[in-house]
Amino acid sequence: MVANPTRIASNPDYELNDSYDDRLVATPFQQKSNVLSGKISSVLSASYADSEIRDALQALDSTSVQNTPNFRRNLRLDVQKEVIDCNAEIIDQFGTVAERLRRIGSTIYRLNQLCDDIQTQLMAAHRENGPILDEASTLLDQKDESETKKQLLEAFNKHYLMSEKELRALTTNADVVDDFFFEVLNRVKRIHKDCQILLGTENQRLGLELMEQSSRNLNSAYQRLYRWIQREFKMLNFENPQVSSMIRRALKALAERPTLFQSCLDFFAEAREHVLLDAFYAALTGPSDGLDRDTVTKPIEYHSHDPLRYVGDMLAWTHAASVSEREALENLATADGEEIVQGFKRGTESEPWSTVDGEAFDGRKALEELAGRNLNGVVQVLRQRVEQVIYNQEDAVMVYQFVSLLCFYRVTFTKLLGAGNTLIESLSSLEDFAFRQFETIMADHVRYILTDADRPPPDMRLPDFLTESLDQLKVLIKNFDSSLTPITSREEDFKRITDVALDPFLDICRKIAQDSEEPHYSIFLINCLQAAQATLSDYDFVQQKVSALEDDVKSYATTLTDFQHSFFLHSSGLYPMMASLAPFSEKSSDTVAPIQELPTFQPAALQDASQTLDDFLPSASIDAKENIKYLNNKKLASNITTEAAERFCEDFGFVEAQLAAFDESEETTKDTQEHGGLGEASQLLRQYFPRTTGEIRVLLS
Repeated sequence: MVANPTRIASNPDYELNDSYDDRLVATPFQQKSNVLSGKISSVLSASYADSEIRDALQALDSTSVQNTPNFRRNLRLDVQKEVIDCNAEIIDQFGTVAERLRRIGSTIYRLNQLCDDIQTQLMAAHRENGPILDEASTLLDQKDESETKKQLLEAFNKHYLMSEKELRALTTNADVVDDFFFEVLNRVKRIHKDCQILLGTENQRLGLELMEQSSRNLNSAYQRLYRWIQREFKMLNFENPQVSSMIRRALKALAERPTLFQSCLDFFAEAREHVLLDAFYAALTGPSDGLDRDTVTKPIEYHSHDPLRYVGDMLAWTHAASVSEREALENLATADGEEIVQGFKRGTESEPWSTVDGEAFDGRKALEELAGRNLNGVVQVLRQRVEQVIYNQEDAVMVYQFVSLLCFYRVTFTKLLGAGNTLIESLSSLEDFAFRQFETIMADHVRYILTDADRPPPDMRLPDFLTESLDQLKVLIKNFDSSLTPITSREEDFKRITDVALDPFLDICRKIAQDSEEPHYSIFLINCLQAAQATLSDYDFVQQKVSALEDDVKSYATTLTDFQHSFFLHSSGLYPMMASLAPFSEKSSDTVAPIQELPTFQPAALQDASQTLDDFLPSASIDAKENIKYLNNKKLASNITTEAAERFCEDFGFVEAQLAAFDESEETTKDTQEHGGLGEASQLLRQYFPRTTGEIRVLLS
């Protein structure tokens, strides 16, 4: 590889010139060795990875290098000459470039002069044509403004003004109402609504005139629509009313005029009322032409001998008719219900007098009211006939069955037609009338019993009238239990029945027993009250009444207990001693009564009382039970006797305690000690009255 000439030329160790050669020649051998070692060191220390060295070597290698002294001496000169030649060539080329730039500069100068001339000419033309351009711009602006006004006028006329064809469609008395009529009607309503925008401008005259004109057009359209609906209703088959979609659409539009809308519904209801009334008469008596068209279904009056079925059939027919009527009117009152509500709301704003308290239109409620009004004629006939049937009844149970039947249908019709119509009011009135008739019959029956009843039966059993009334009450309570009376009011509602069908008879029992003595008075009333309890106890809605009867039974049972206790006291001879000790019974049990001063505690009196007690005890329980043997509830009788015996034992224990306390008192002890007979003195009183409480309990158990 040849060394880079540039690198060699710049390195003093590689400097090849005459002085260098002379220095080699002039030095001795030692100098030659130093030079050689220096060159070797330089070569060895050189980094051939340097890019400049590699480039210099590649440039040197591209020439014809000869390693001769002459070539080495001329190498630097040759390189410099080559560099100078390259620079000269570059200068020549830059001269050519400079010449071309001078030509371009002269061309640009000429162009600048031409542009200045053109600009001068343009400014002159602008000064001459400026007024013309301003006038043209003004004309163009005026043209755009005129075009805008034209478009606004066309849009205004198209939106706010109606064509002759549209006016004829709204105002003529043609018999046809089609889709085009409703399109025009909707357009007039939009115009009338949009006139409010015009009223917000400074000049309100146009808005007022257009609003007045649109109002007249709307009124004419609604009047025409109202007349058309009336004609359609007249041609409608009221035996089977099927309302077309066009009539429903017309009613939806007419809802914005509540007065006209209500008039149409009134006309429809009146026509349907006559049809349903004729159908009801036909169901009652059969076809008017005398032909038996249906050999299976008999006229309702065919079963008039059975009052309950007769009334039930009439109510069932009314229910079937109301269901059919509701189904027939369903698509009339509730189709597009939301749109009718909105139309009705808009109508109330224009006719605030047409509704009560601003009440919004309710399609479901309107349907129920319309169906109820259609049945008004049927309701009048139904009410007359049902009242007559109920009035002619003398059986209280039958009349109350009418009450249950009417209650059932009242609840059913309320679910079907809602509350507040004539049918529901009539059924409620009939129900009240039937219950008043029931009360009247029961009151007459009570008055009849009062005139005939005298005293309780000798064996204190239930009187016949109470047995009959309880049997009747069982039927009534079963009917009531199967009725649709709300659970929350069942107890209160049944109280009306017990007030009529039970309480008066119990009052009669108390009245006829008031002359009886104890224990017959309490026994008789307990038998009556517990019989009434047994009749009512199986039903939840009479528990309050059962509790009241139970309280009365407990009260009379307490009276019987007192009677039995008194019987034990008097029959055993213990009553005089208890009466003597009564003032001391309230004192402390440690207090010893001064019984030696009481006549009933004298030895002779105690001996008599002891003998009476001994005679009484063997048959005491049997005699006590014999007193209340007519009490039907044997368990209660046993409890009463047991409680009375327990109280008697407690009384006997009190007397025994007083006797024992007296015998053991210090005064008695001292007195007996003075006589020298302590053991005998300790039995001073007990020896005359030796029975103990334990013995009494055993004998009475």
